[in-house]
Amino acid sequence: MILCSNPKAQYLTHKDEIDFAVRRVLSGDQFVLGKNVREFEKEFSEYIGSRHSVSVGNGTDALCLVMRAMGLGPGDEVIAPSHTATATIAAITMAGAIPVFADVEPVHYTLDPLSVSQAITPKTKGIIVVHLYGQPADMDRIVEIARQNNLKLIEDCAQASGATYNNRRVGSIGDAGCFSFYPTKNLGALGDGGAIVTSDSFLADQVRRLRQYGWDENRVSQCAGYNSRLDELQAAVLRVKLKYLEADNAKRVSLAQKYKDELNQLSLEPVSLRAGCSHVYHLYVIGVERRDALVAYLKSRGIIAGIHYPVPVHLMPAYTLETSLESTLTNTNRIAKRVLSLPMYPELVESDQNQVVDALKEFLRP
Repeated sequence: MILCSNPKAQYLTHKDEIDFAVRRVLSGDQFVLGKNVREFEKEFSEYIGSRHSVSVGNGTDALCLVMRAMGLGPGDEVIAPSHTATATIAAITMAGAIPVFADVEPVHYTLDPLSVSQAITPKTKGIIVVHLYGQPADMDRIVEIARQNNLKLIEDCAQASGATYNNRRVGSIGDAGCFSFYPTKNLGALGDGGAIVTSDSFLADQVRRLRQYGWDENRVSQCAGYNSRLDELQAAVLRVKLKYLEADNAKRVSLAQKYKDELNQLSLEPVSLRAGCSHVYHLYVIGVERRDALVAYLKSRGIIAGIHYPVPVHLMPAYTLETSLESTLTNTNRIAKRVLSLPMYPELVESDQNQVVDALKEFLRP
């Protein structure tokens, strides 16, 4: 079976180092917010190019806590794409704010700056830009919109650890960047984990307080906080994996290039690469007709493809608004019916990728 993603394969690649790091934690006497957490936060902020990194329990909490730290809450509108993981929008409602959906660009599939501008109202207080599938969004234009309208700008980097926009790491461009370390991510733990990066010292301090009940140094809650902490075991694993992130991302890029070269004559639509950016291919996504039939055909050949995402968040019952957004989210609605994620992870071997390519050619070739 050829999986769409395979976090176990990455664990096995670094098994000796990870096992040693875990044993060191287990032989110690601190399991939450200890040395490994502090060292990982330092190493990760240096890698991203931000002054601070604050680890939390998962990527959704990262988004929620940073919104809370920014003062975003009830009555405030936060613009975000509907074509994203549900977590992006769930975090907005967890913070008590109101999600407002914007469309995505037709070829890059990331947040459309024009749609963002059209969605701004007097209640708008923030924008969450998602670097989808591992590709940076159009940050120059979105940063300009945020500044002109005095809006907080949060980067959802859950799928884009290591990606760059004009030689800057994603996460270091907006007011804050939020990351997920879910096992399938480019930088994945062996469980849940997340982090906020920022160069705003006050914001970082607020997030540190919020992640642990709003405590001050005397464990007195100065505000209503949460319990969202990265444990020492996951931090130890992430410290090992961070050392190999660049090399692993390079393998993903190589795999993506082969897909592009081998499939360029077929009737499919690859996601376009934005100029001046490095795409880290958390997912390799194509747009195809007869997608469901293709998924079934690949499965019959022992190949598991993914769909990210089949139902836009604005069409999910939990987030459906009274006013229909169908007419304003044209690209989102079209893309959701066509997207297909091909197997993509650093340990994907050449013979397995060849099987995927051959199966696609057999199904799609005229």
